[in-house]
Amino acid sequence: MAGNVKLNKLNELEGFIGAALVDTNSGMALGLLGGGSLNMEVAAAGNTEVVRAKRRAAASLGITDAIDDVLITLSKQYHLIRPLESNQDLFLYVVLDRSRANLAMARHELKAFEQTLDFK
Repeated sequence: MAGNVKLNKLNELEGFIGAALVDTNSGMALGLLGGGSLNMEVAAAGNTEVVRAKRRAAASLGITDAIDDVLITLSKQYHLIRPLESNQDLFLYVVLDRSRANLAMARHELKAFEQTLDFK
């Protein structure tokens, strides 16, 4: 589906560390980019559970809104999880260096990047 060629644009995000396009059903990364010392495959699989848990919680509360994104803030990193509007079975996962990233801009650029993905 999407490989590194499709994810390369995310490398331009300020503070970029790594990115993955992840299948929510299997936890498998369909595309990986960067990561450095962070194992992006393991992180992608682990964050699949975050997406599933948030969806279960929303459903149990009767919340019908779609998740725009989930932000996990660490002392040195931001982890952004964005379920795709065009395919709720997939999500983008991006890790940014907190000291260099502009979080508002990263969220905006990630949403714009999603529009460039084509799964036809």
